[in-house]
This record gives sequence, C-alpha cells and structure tokens, in this order.
Amino acid sequence: MQQLESLTREARALANGDVVPGSAEAEVARQLQICNACRYCEGFCAVFPAMTRRLAFPVADVHYLANLCHNCGACLHACQYAPPHEFAVNVPQAMAKVRLQTYTDFAWPPSLGRLYQRNGLTLALAAAGALAFFLLLTLWLKDTLWRVPASADFYAIFPHNLLVGLFAPVFLYAVLALALGVRRFWREVTPGHDYEAPAIAAVQGGATLEATHDALRLKYLDGGHGEGCHNEDDAWTKQRRVFHHATFYGFLLCFAATSVATLYHYLLGWAAPYYLPSLPKLLGAAGGVSLLVGTTGLFRLNLCRHPQHGDAAQKPMDRGFMALLFFTSLTGLGLWGARGTAAMPALLALHLGVVMALFLTLPYGKFAHGIFRSAALFKWALEKRLPSRLKLGDD
Repeated sequence: MQQLESLTREARALANGDVVPGSAEAEVARQLQICNACRYCEGFCAVFPAMTRRLAFPVADVHYLANLCHNCGACLHACQYAPPHEFAVNVPQAMAKVRLQTYTDFAWPPSLGRLYQRNGLTLALAAAGALAFFLLLTLWLKDTLWRVPASADFYAIFPHNLLVGLFAPVFLYAVLALALGVRRFWREVTPGHDYEAPAIAAVQGGATLEATHDALRLKYLDGGHGEGCHNEDDAWTKQRRVFHHATFYGFLLCFAATSVATLYHYLLGWAAPYYLPSLPKLLGAAGGVSLLVGTTGLFRLNLCRHPQHGDAAQKPMDRGFMALLFFTSLTGLGLWGARGTAAMPALLALHLGVVMALFLTLPYGKFAHGIFRSAALFKWALEKRLPSRLKLGDD
C-alpha cells in the first residue's frame, strides 16, 4: 500500500512538472533554495543570476539550470554551506547528476538513452576495436594487410564510394539523433508559455549572438573572475579552459578538413590524396595536433580532479569520449606519416574503426553536453532580455 501511494505521488508530481521527492532534481531544487537565500555566488556564472529569477524550481527549470552549469567548481570552494556543513550544498556535483539524467531522458530514440549510463570507456574502446578488427580482417582476407600500396592513395585500399556508403549514414544518424534530443530538451525548458512570441522574436537575434559568443569562448570556465576554475584543489587554473579550447577547435578543424576535401572531390573533381600545402592537409594537421594536445590535457585533469567537483559515475563516459578523440587524432597523424609504407593499410583500418566508433557514440556520450549546454546558454541569453518571471507573478 505504501509503495502504491509513493508511486501515485511520483506520478502526480511528474504530471504537474514538480520534482519527485528523493530524485536528483529534488536535491538540486533543495540546494538552490539555500543558494537563493544566500546569493554569495551570484557573480560567478550564469546559473546564479538565472536562479534569482525563480522562487521555486520545477523539473524543467532544474534541467535548464543543470545544463547551464559549466562545472567550474568555483561555487563549491566559495560556499560556507558546502560539506561537511549539515546543509551539504554541492551545486557542481548535484547539477552533474541531473545533466546525465537529462541526456538519458531526452535521448533519441529513447530506448538508447541508457547508453549514457553504461561504462562509456569500455563501450567506446570496444566499438573502436571491433570495427578496426573487422576492417583488418577484410584486408587480411584480401591479402593486402601488409602489402606496400602502389600509391599513397587511401582509396586504393578501401574504395571511396564504399567509405561514403559506410560513414555518411552513420554520421547523418548521429546528427539526427542529437538534433531530436536537444529539440525535446528545448521544448521542455522554453519559456514560451511565459512570454508572447513577438517579445521573444524581438530579442532573439541579440540572444543568438551572445549565446554563440559565450559558447565559443567558454566564458563560464573562468570562475567568474577571469582567473580560471578549479580542478584538484581550491587553486585557480586556466588549464581546463585551455585544453577544452584545444579539443573543441581541433575537432572543428578536422571536420573542416573533411568538409573541404569533400568539396574538392565532388565540386572541383580533385581526387585525394592531398599534399601540403593543400587546405585539407593544413586544416587536418593543425586540427589533429590540437586535438591530441587537448584530449591529453583533459584526460590528465580528469584523473586528478577533486571527487566533489562532479559525478564519479560519469567519468567512464567522459574518458570514453576523450579516448576516441585522442585515438582519432593519433591514428590520423600516424597514417599521414605511414603513407606509402607497408604499415599504411593496417593504420588506415585502425583509423577508420576509431572514427566509425566516434560517430556511432556521438549521440550517446559526452559530445551531447556541448549541444545541451549551448541550448541552455541561448535560453539564458533570451531570458535575461525579457521581464523577470518574478515580476510576472510566477512561482
């Protein structure tokens, strides 16, 4: 009977958009009520000014604020109510747990949402290893695994149309899954019921520019003071921001290299391979080195990060994504150096296996946090340009 009553209360809370007692969202709401009374951290990041516009924290607002949090750790080290205080306020850790829940709940298709909660490192490396093994086996059966290629052309080993047929559908699926997931998230957190459409449209352009600027600069990894954030202790450091930038822009450069090469092939009729100083090669080399440096730095910081700064259950997911990015850049750069040698076919198979695993896991790994966080930044940029919800009499 008590279990039935508990389930009924949970169902009623979910129907009303309220947090379920005992849930990760309820813990965030409890801590934010304390923060709303204190407001010492109001200048640290966007979370706390957004918090002060609310008197209560329903599920949608908790999901929004959790994804607005950049987990810089500044509020934890500044908080007088942090553990071991009886209030046990640890906003970064509580927010991190809710973020994982949002990735799971808004994943598309929903049946694959639980992949976020699996062992991400094992899953990522197993997928890369299995795909690379399949490609290596194919080369071995064709008796071309250790044969020195007649040219430095990768397509002499795996035909161009075959690679397009394998990778294009997987990449497009990843884009679709991420887009539908963030669309579901946006529908939940959008303040459309609070403001008229013309009011939102009037500020949308400026909000888009601000959110884009803040996302590209990683503005809120500066700890609110421009000195950086925290990692293993209460000392300020800019390392997380620097290595995040190296990883993010390295990834973009590699993607740009592939995009330019695609235009060369289909638009201009210039077939690969490309050599220096061609644009695809320059972009790919710069992106590969940047990605290698960024992921190595982030992995080191992840290993020594203070346990109270985040959710320990997410470390495998974080490390799995970093490992795939690292090995994508490592095998790509290695492949460049091995052109025209007997190692080229095997390295190509390894590189393609890692890239395919990266594409397959993009919608269900750490990459999603950038998409959800960008949506939260856009909502904050919109919200700050509109009248406060408190002034509208909402609670």
